[in-house]
Amino acid sequence: MQQSRKNQPLPIDEQSGADTSQPGSSAAGPWDLLVQPGPVMVTAIHAGHTIRPSLHPWLEIGNQERLREEDPLTDFFLPVGDTVFRANRSRFEFDLNRPAEKAVTVDPEDTWGLRIWNPDLPQEEIDASLRLHQRFYDLMAERVEAMIAEHGRILVLDIHSYNHRRNGADGTADPQSGSPDIDLGATTLDPDVYGGLLEQFAQGLRSRPVRGKSPDVRVNVRWEDGGNFPEWLHARYGDAACVITLEYKKIFMDEWGHEADILALQDLREGFHAGVAKARDWLAASSGSR
Repeated sequence: MQQSRKNQPLPIDEQSGADTSQPGSSAAGPWDLLVQPGPVMVTAIHAGHTIRPSLHPWLEIGNQERLREEDPLTDFFLPVGDTVFRANRSRFEFDLNRPAEKAVTVDPEDTWGLRIWNPDLPQEEIDASLRLHQRFYDLMAERVEAMIAEHGRILVLDIHSYNHRRNGADGTADPQSGSPDIDLGATTLDPDVYGGLLEQFAQGLRSRPVRGKSPDVRVNVRWEDGGNFPEWLHARYGDAACVITLEYKKIFMDEWGHEADILALQDLREGFHAGVAKARDWLAASSGSR
């Protein structure tokens, strides 16, 4: 596996092994990884939209409809992390938040009734995607273990977004009662160990107004778990890794027209910066008290 360069993003083409950050490269790698010293990892594993050319003939969903089910602009929050990871490819090429058996699926029942792939998608294409899926988990194991060895306890923030206007552009939005502006997935988090960090982080998120009011930030409202990635991290590293999944409601964009609200994005990012700063303080104090 190619090693990351400190303080420099490294896109890697996992099929060819080529370092596509070199001058003259014409292909973007499946992801970008930036490694810097520090205990905070931030990931946007559903931010990508591109799909490798060999898959295009088998794709059966339209571009706009596919984008609606991805998490565009979640990579806007990444720079606050020490180690940061951005998936460049669509979640439908390989879903990094699902186990391997569900990471590439031709069954619409696995994709909210949407037909993503032709059922005759060749097995060799599926296998190519699954190799990338495995390389991601190998890469995360390598990086997380290095961070834990250096810092003892680390924080992993996995950023996603969700639709709340599924009734159409002019339809009724989902009720606020079940649709917080930011839903913090903390299903693997031990409150006896990290409850203080979670509360400090949430306070930071709320501290910056969005469109003139404090965002509605709650914990474990919409999903039973954060997906395979946080579950895998918890099973493998336990309390050495505090994992929080952030689900941002798409109040920062038009989920049907795909136009971004830049001011809302900037407000949300300021809140994220404030939350991470509080979490860093908590980790430093916790490390000093052990």
